[in-house]
Amino acid sequence: MNSLALLSCLILCFSVFTNASYKYSYDYTSPPPPPKKSGYPSLPPKKSTFGIGFYSKSCPQAEGIIRKAVFKAVLMNPGFAAGIIRMHFHDCFIRGCDGSVLLDSVPGKETAEKDSPINNPSLRGFGVIDEAKALLEKVCPHTVSCADILAYAARDSAFFVGGIKYDVPGGRRDGRVSLSSEVIQNLPPPFFDAKQLEDNFKAKGLSLDEMVTLSGAHSIGVSHCSSFSNRLYGFNTTHPQDPSLDPRYASFLKNKCPRPMSDTQDDPIVNLDVSSPIHLDNKYYLNLRNHKGLLTSDQTLYESPLTSKLVLNNVKFRSTWTRKFANAMVHMGSIEILTGNKGEIRKNCHFIN
Repeated sequence: MNSLALLSCLILCFSVFTNASYKYSYDYTSPPPPPKKSGYPSLPPKKSTFGIGFYSKSCPQAEGIIRKAVFKAVLMNPGFAAGIIRMHFHDCFIRGCDGSVLLDSVPGKETAEKDSPINNPSLRGFGVIDEAKALLEKVCPHTVSCADILAYAARDSAFFVGGIKYDVPGGRRDGRVSLSSEVIQNLPPPFFDAKQLEDNFKAKGLSLDEMVTLSGAHSIGVSHCSSFSNRLYGFNTTHPQDPSLDPRYASFLKNKCPRPMSDTQDDPIVNLDVSSPIHLDNKYYLNLRNHKGLLTSDQTLYESPLTSKLVLNNVKFRSTWTRKFANAMVHMGSIEILTGNKGEIRKNCHFIN
């Protein structure tokens, strides 16, 4: 998609988003049943403290203000959409969707999530959340949480680059703790296989199908070469490169990512989706079928009998994947949330009150 076409698409999307109702709506009052094992996160609380239209009376402009901030950023750089969606995922998988990923490190204490090597410098979109928060504090002081801003911004990002529309419940409150050590303990690394991914998502109350569905977010965004260079060079004693990689795609990647020789050399970036890198769609799954998944954790979804049928269904049924993605994003956005009197409403997303 060229720049002019993207501009036209974004303007049309913003107009449609502003004037139409949401296409997909997740019934947060009847969520999927929780895992039977103890210790798993609880599902969304009652409607009174968490629901669609949460700010309709206290700050009716809230979602519109956030939407405009996201539109402005994505229009300038579509990569912000991928960054914001990824940031929401990283937030929810660590201490739940409490905005802890937005907190800055404090001198004398353990570094915050955002400064973990997994997040820094790869996470982006913090400025978009800051802009929306600053505007909201002028209109509705101390009302809209940073956690909700991030959840709404992720929803808006999915629409502006994928046309995926859905309602997002509000009422999350902001957490007061952010620890970099918890990042690696909770986020799935790029070398996980399908079974490890299933277990990781299950620990957050998400199903196998939701895991495969949410992985479709890798149809946008980029990855550093260091996250997959092991597939290109010295894969194992039998194969110099990962045999599940399409040979021509592997050659393309090697041109982008020279063999790593030292820890100080540059670490280039490559699009996660080789076919439609700035459009959130189901072509990600087609890439997997064609052996062009960038990360081990991508390609394993097609190679594994555990998930291969789900991948093929997502190749065939785009509208079904779109609906499932919307529902899975809302479900993920309810992981271990703080509501009612728990947590706080930060005045500044970088610091606790």
